Amino acid sequence: MEAKKRLLTYAGLKALEDELENLKVVKRKEVAGKIKEAREQGDLSENAEYDAAKDEQRDIEARIEELEGILKNAEVVVEDEVDYDKINVGCTVKVFDITFDEEMEFKIVGSTEANSLEGKISNESPVGHALIGKTVNDVVEVETQAGIMQYRVLDISRSN
Repeated sequence: MEAKKRLLTYAGLKALEDELENLKVVKRKEVAGKIKEAREQGDLSENAEYDAAKDEQRDIEARIEELEGILKNAEVVVEDEVDYDKINVGCTVKVFDITFDEEMEFKIVGSTEANSLEGKISNESPVGHALIGKTVNDVVEVETQAGIMQYRVLDISRSN
């Protein structure tokens, strides 16, 4: 089975590469030191510090494996080449929420980078998927958990 391509902006790619580097270089050494210290305390069968350090080591290795998989299948969206006449990954979109009578702004990113608290929505999310390919003044209807929402596209711009 072919692994799914992961769309990333350049900033998202850089953040994942930095996290991977930190895990491999810094965190691995830290946890190895914790395991060594815990071993020196003697009996490992009742050593909570040893168990905690081994758990942390397992979590770090799992995250390293996950990041390597993401990066191996990453497809970087070259934001300079994005057509800003229509919405695509790498765009910042200003919309008017007709349902709630308010303006909102989203950055459309790949699923790996999505973070609703930062206004980054995935191109695979219901709203992101509905917006892809739309142009200024288009109205989209999106079925969400809160019901059917309507958004009018106000502006499409380059992400910061």
